[in-house]
Amino acid sequence: MKIQLRFFASVRELVGVGQEVLELPQAATTVGELRAVLVARGGNWADALAEGKLLRMAHNQLMCQADTVVADGDEVAFFPPVTGG
Repeated sequence: MKIQLRFFASVRELVGVGQEVLELPQAATTVGELRAVLVARGGNWADALAEGKLLRMAHNQLMCQADTVVADGDEVAFFPPVTGG
């Protein structure tokens, strides 16, 4: 399945891209598993998306958790926590 990925702010700066389309392995069916696939790329990908790193995730433009199921054509975004004031 193909997933549209978007990366924002410091995540985008670390991984060096703002968006990409990824052919997701069949074994990866959730946002958390997608994140693990990206971390497995190593280097800056692992640094930006590491399991213990505080990140926000959105699935089809709605905030989501790691257990959110993804389907072909979905959009998943990763970005650091933001504060307002």
